[in-house]
Amino acid sequence: MRLFLIALGAGTLFGAGLAVSGMADPTRVRGFLDLGGRWDPTLAFVMAGAILPMAIAWLIQRRLATPLAASQFAVPATGKLDRPLIVGSILFGIGWGIAGLCPGPAIAGLALNPSAALVFVIAMVVGMTVHRSFNRSTA
Repeated sequence: MRLFLIALGAGTLFGAGLAVSGMADPTRVRGFLDLGGRWDPTLAFVMAGAILPMAIAWLIQRRLATPLAASQFAVPATGKLDRPLIVGSILFGIGWGIAGLCPGPAIAGLALNPSAALVFVIAMVVGMTVHRSFNRSTA
């Protein structure tokens, strides 16, 4: 129950940050990517504003032997740049540019503007399911 409440609190804080910053609005993201039109710098300010808290979090993490709510840290190892990573990154970027959404803002969008986010979330779940079944069959 404790881990559930921590996850719920973190997700709520993240979703609120997305809503307050306007990052759950796909037009903001597409506006940032529109360098030749009406460019919207909001995303750049949000990313720049995230650097300091994240840097502090990494400094704190280095000093902890274990996390506060788990038995060990789940920090992914730095891996090689392989084909699945590159292709996935390209597909993510294309989808982000077209839809103006990525998974976090899409989930937050279900609460803020469900009709706009629902199609994206359904497509995201279908894509994750296809990916999972493909990886199971090749493993």
